[in-house]
Amino acid sequence: MSNYDCQQNLISPDANLKAILEFVCGESNKLANCAIYYGRQLYFKTRKVPGKYDFHKMFKSNLHFQALYSHVAQQTLTSVAESFSSYVGLLKGIASGTVTQRPRLPGYRKDSLKLVTFPKADVKLKNGMLRFPLGSKVKLWFGMGEFFLPMPLNLDYKKLVEIRILPRNRCFYAEFVYRVEELAYGVDPGNVLGLDHGINNWLTGVSNVGTSFIIDGLHLKSLNQWYNKRISVLKENQPQGFWSNQLARITEKRNRQVRDAVNKAARIVVNHCRDNQIGTVVFGWNKDQKQNANIGKKTNQKFVQIPTGRLKERISQLCQKHGIKFVETEEAYTSKASFIDNDSLPKFGEKTEGWKESGKRVTRGLYRSASGTKINADCNGAANIIRKVVVKLGLNLGGISSGDLIAPLKIRLWTLQESPRI
Repeated sequence: MSNYDCQQNLISPDANLKAILEFVCGESNKLANCAIYYGRQLYFKTRKVPGKYDFHKMFKSNLHFQALYSHVAQQTLTSVAESFSSYVGLLKGIASGTVTQRPRLPGYRKDSLKLVTFPKADVKLKNGMLRFPLGSKVKLWFGMGEFFLPMPLNLDYKKLVEIRILPRNRCFYAEFVYRVEELAYGVDPGNVLGLDHGINNWLTGVSNVGTSFIIDGLHLKSLNQWYNKRISVLKENQPQGFWSNQLARITEKRNRQVRDAVNKAARIVVNHCRDNQIGTVVFGWNKDQKQNANIGKKTNQKFVQIPTGRLKERISQLCQKHGIKFVETEEAYTSKASFIDNDSLPKFGEKTEGWKESGKRVTRGLYRSASGTKINADCNGAANIIRKVVVKLGLNLGGISSGDLIAPLKIRLWTLQESPRI
């Protein structure tokens, strides 16, 4: 079974290549704006949205379409059609009650650059360089019909599916989407890892095979704090929408560090599962938890800027790739209830009258059970997350010991060193 993965490479263009990339991404954005205008007007008048083939037929003679290679232009129009289709789907979700926030019609992007997608069939490999074709009008206007980028040495050209040129914060990236085969490591579906997320302790894991760990989030929180302070200083007394090269540079640096943290943390989780033959991962996640967060202005900012949603998706992707089952469950009352005392775990809004937890969180990181046993509070939450699905998945939690809940292994992302058990 084949899955897909993506690798981003920073492009370091010379003046000529930079001008080409800006032109191509600019034409893609202008074509998208033309299609958005047509789609919006059609929706206002008929309450219908055009499909991708309608866009392809309508804009075939458009100058912005002809400035791009035909398949590349079609990919841009297809992305616009998908955004209108998603809008209609969200409206249906509101009618059925499954969606709560009202969506907006796709809008225009002024003086911007848009992602450009080249299908692999149109990109040729020659002497270690990838040849990207340009549109017919570009050949007529500028006398050039192609540009080149180096082929990554760690990827197989035959497994490529598409290559995207991604403009971001005044930089350009090449995104290589490639096919990967599902890997099998002989994991046991009965072995389960529960994951509880937070801020200082970004991710806490407890398994029923006698392991527990905490991925430290303090460094990531510190990066965000420095970034917010620096942005505030640079934007002080500036007009709304102000942007500069320095703002773009520090934003891009921070975003790269965040992506690095997400990839490292996800890899730690999957490697832990592989090394301990764990075949099921249960992730505690409450829907719209960031949108509805109300934990104070400062804490809200810290919580919302930690990219836990992206981490969850990355763990899910890697689990699928390695043949590990990924389960997402709501985490209501998992922090309050005592795992050791086997407190009941109602769903959010379904707490019975008179329900009360047996234990109590005595400090930020310490939980005391009814018998007085003190355990790590986040480990208590991670173990309770497994209990949320124990009946549904038919799991055995006999392997979770008090020792695992008391002394988890602490992992720091940027050193990847595990501290000894306390």
